Amino acid sequence: MKYLIILGDGMADEPIASLGNKTPLQAANIPTIDKIAALGRNGLLDTIPEGFAPGSEIANLSVLGYDLNKVFEGRGSLEAASMGVAIEPNEMAMRCNLICIEDGKIKNHSAGHISNEEAHELILFLQQEIGSDIANFFAGVSYRHLFKLKGGNKFLKCTPPHDVPGTPFANVMIQAETPEAQQTADFLNELTLKSQALLENHPVNLKRAAVGKDKANSIWLWSPGYKPEMKTLLETYHLNRGAVISAVDLIKGIGVYAGLEVIEVEGATGLYNTNYEGKAQAAIDALRTNDFVYLHIEASDEAGHEGNVELKIKTIEYLDYRVTKPIFEEVSTWDEPVTIAILPDHPTPCAIKTHTNSPVPFIIYKPGEQGDDVRVYDEFSARKGSYGLLKGAEFIQNLIQ
Repeated sequence: MKYLIILGDGMADEPIASLGNKTPLQAANIPTIDKIAALGRNGLLDTIPEGFAPGSEIANLSVLGYDLNKVFEGRGSLEAASMGVAIEPNEMAMRCNLICIEDGKIKNHSAGHISNEEAHELILFLQQEIGSDIANFFAGVSYRHLFKLKGGNKFLKCTPPHDVPGTPFANVMIQAETPEAQQTADFLNELTLKSQALLENHPVNLKRAAVGKDKANSIWLWSPGYKPEMKTLLETYHLNRGAVISAVDLIKGIGVYAGLEVIEVEGATGLYNTNYEGKAQAAIDALRTNDFVYLHIEASDEAGHEGNVELKIKTIEYLDYRVTKPIFEEVSTWDEPVTIAILPDHPTPCAIKTHTNSPVPFIIYKPGEQGDDVRVYDEFSARKGSYGLLKGAEFIQNLIQ
């Protein structure tokens, strides 16, 4: 048996008045996913353990069965693994967003989805201007970058920028959770203010403003941690080989620690215009030689953060006919059966433009196993599924048996 997880990041939602009180999943035309729901067994999964914020780092680790209390060391350290940046024993890693601030408020968490080329120029500039022997910036993808600090104290209260659009940035800057962390908090906040002074009139931002684009006029540092200690997924579930496919450094980094091969797909952007067909083919090819494939599609999450209902529906439909359909049609012809799971990591409701910790709907389809009475895939139909409500590792334990 082979195993495939298709994860539509953030595609769960809440009923929306303009859709006749349907969710985007209910409104979307997803015949292949509905077919798999009818063939398989369904349920709800609680991916956010008590005491954790509903971030993608938490939810994806939970989907893969990790005990967050034992392994979680912040988002930055996971992304560093994807980028090939080593985290030394005395170092703290953090996610470093490039964000847009307007009138003293966080306008968005992505600097208008800044391009890689523009972002890399800004990160290199910041490294030259305010990087040092102890503080270093590393360029990632679009608005998502990495920061490392030698001797940093991780006991900090940091606010993810996608949680607080429209909030005065000064109200959500880093706070120390312990007296020992105050020096670290002060240093990081000082870096943020310095970045604003440096970036506001940088040529990249002046060009962006001239054509009506948002400026990337501040860094935003969050999710601190040290190097995690994680047992590989292959060891835990006695798999020979596994692979991860994603446009997002966070998911690739989780894959690295989980012992999965990272497969790069040309044209994978993490946005609605990602290379869906390329990802589908990469998953098919990976399944030929791997026992387990984790296929992550970011697009619906970004649409949710933008509050764009129409775009979110479109990304869900793309997931159905440009990704799930070709994969399902191909693997259905194979002699060796492929178990397929489909789910989001967390909801990203368009109404609030950020993540919530509500349980997410999931499907597990095992060829030859009788399905349940669910016939379509959405947040409410899944409640009637035979799995009921699962928590954390129970999902992957039911998937891989």
